[in-house]
Amino acid sequence: MNMAAVSLSSLPRETRDTLFLLAVVGWVVAMQVAHIPWWCSALTAGVLVWRATLALRGLPLPGWPWRLGLLALTLAATWATHRTLLGQDAGVTLVVVLLSLKTLEMRARRDAFVVFFLAFFTLLTHFFYSQSLLTAAGILIALLGLLTALVNAHMPVGRPPLAQAARIAMGMAALGAPIMLVLFLLFPRLSPLWGVPADDRGRSGLSSTMRVGQIAELVLDDSIALRLRFEGAPPPQSQLYFRGPVLSAFDGVEWRPARAEFPARQALASELAVSGQPVRYEVTMEPHRRPWLFLLEAATQAPELPDVRVRMTSELQWLTDRPMGSLVRFSAVSHTTFRHGPLAATPALREHVALPPGNNPRTLELAQLLRREHGTGPDATPRLVAAVLERLRTGGYLYTPEPGVYGQHTADEFWFDRRQGFCEHIASSFVILMRALDIPARIVTGYQGGEMNSVDGYWTVRQRDAHAWAEVWQAGQGWVRVDPTAAVAPGRVGSLQRLSAPEGALAGAIRNLNPNIAAQLRAAWEAMNNSWNQWVLNYTQGRQLDLLKNLGFRSPSWADLAYVLIGVVVLVSLIGAAWTLWERQQHDPWLRLLQRARARLKAQGLDSSDRTPPRELAQRVQQHWGASDAALRVAQWLLQLEAQRYGRPGAADIPTLATLQTEFRQLAWPRKDPR
Repeated sequence: MNMAAVSLSSLPRETRDTLFLLAVVGWVVAMQVAHIPWWCSALTAGVLVWRATLALRGLPLPGWPWRLGLLALTLAATWATHRTLLGQDAGVTLVVVLLSLKTLEMRARRDAFVVFFLAFFTLLTHFFYSQSLLTAAGILIALLGLLTALVNAHMPVGRPPLAQAARIAMGMAALGAPIMLVLFLLFPRLSPLWGVPADDRGRSGLSSTMRVGQIAELVLDDSIALRLRFEGAPPPQSQLYFRGPVLSAFDGVEWRPARAEFPARQALASELAVSGQPVRYEVTMEPHRRPWLFLLEAATQAPELPDVRVRMTSELQWLTDRPMGSLVRFSAVSHTTFRHGPLAATPALREHVALPPGNNPRTLELAQLLRREHGTGPDATPRLVAAVLERLRTGGYLYTPEPGVYGQHTADEFWFDRRQGFCEHIASSFVILMRALDIPARIVTGYQGGEMNSVDGYWTVRQRDAHAWAEVWQAGQGWVRVDPTAAVAPGRVGSLQRLSAPEGALAGAIRNLNPNIAAQLRAAWEAMNNSWNQWVLNYTQGRQLDLLKNLGFRSPSWADLAYVLIGVVVLVSLIGAAWTLWERQQHDPWLRLLQRARARLKAQGLDSSDRTPPRELAQRVQQHWGASDAALRVAQWLLQLEAQRYGRPGAADIPTLATLQTEFRQLAWPRKDPR
């Protein structure tokens, strides 16, 4: 049997409905392919195809040994993959497979209902991984498909078309939309239940440590890290440094945050001093599961986040009391002109010149050579820094995301052998050389630059904008930012030579056809996503209370929110009751007009039942009153009333219902029989 040639409209209803439900389930599962193991996708696809084949050929469903065997295989594979049967990833894997297996025992409508509601539950699991606009659109399509299948299952008689069930489903969704909107606006906001994927090593982005030389090729991640909206003109792109973790401890392979080895009174203090005009801006930060806030250097005010405590470390990094697992929005104030750190040497600076013994010997020899040429001591620090930057500018060094895997002595390989790397190689090699020169130095990670969206005016910072730069300590100035990558590739901190993630086939074709169209489409799509983030994902508890303020509450609380929600529910219930009453009164105006005619004739002495049709009623009128003018006119009106309902549609001699209602009010009814 050629299944491809089978027309959906020619299939038996049971087969058609089964195939439609399997297609919807396939769409639900397909949205999870990126988050479930490959064997789970393959097993689910195989089961759905198997079930579709059985439906098309009219074959019996497999017995319980088959289902039990597949279930055992699923449990074993899940355990082998996740080492547990509990938790988010293992749970999603099991739910997806169980949904497909349930279709193998879908014999009655009751079994179909189990599949419906299991699919609804599976839809919710998509939000564990993404809450983007694209995900929401895909879930909406799946929701309408499941509602269509559910409505169709409640239409057991005949063969109703799926289009009719789809119209009813969309009507149900439209009627439920206002209720959803009210609950979204007024139901108390709880912390999100959804998670986000863990960091993927080998991709651009930030981590709490930096392992130099272990990644042969950097995969540029084009996903958005944060968006900004500046009050007034933004600073130049070269000044947009968003500070993250500061790495000071180095073991020869990995950079880590420093562990305080000094008493609190001897530890380094921030000693932040700012000057110039402040930069005010609003940040919308994507979830990253780290207790970090990314702000422009140097922020002078703690951002206000609902139910989150924020503090600034002595290294000017902003931390929260819990990981940021959901999208957040906050306002910030920064100064691009500042200084920080001690102005005079302190014992705590010694840890910032420490190097592991026996590491990078050629870099140590280079440091000896530079000291002989430019001198030693605090006064020589600016000359030594300038000499190293000049070496980077003129020594043939290259900024590339494909440096190859480095060996044990990463700085030696960078300075003398490979002469290429991305920002982590350059910053690490620079700081190692500074420490070899007895200059306190450390690595700062974060984001640099970004691009402005021409559609909505927001400044977009992506994961590929993750960056590492250096800070060196100079007497009388404190910590001074030095970006050695800018010496190798000045365009990396400007707008000319920034690296871009590889494009897909469709995006590449559009860009080759018209680069401006590709850029405009991307900007428009990201503006839509930003609006979704601002108005939906970032609708927080604070914004709920702000809504109450706009409604007139001076000091709104959760009790006020509950009162407003209860009031809205009561009001909607009353409106619904009134609508039901009105609809009942307005139900079928033709029948209502016929009932009025029966009541009028009864008042004139002619009884009839509620089932008496207009034609029979006309005959009774003529039999009861004879051929009088009034009786003839009433009988003719009743015949026209019957033709209005049962006559040929569109006929010119059939009056409208409004015309019949007018004539009814003008009729002269026969007099009541005096007997």
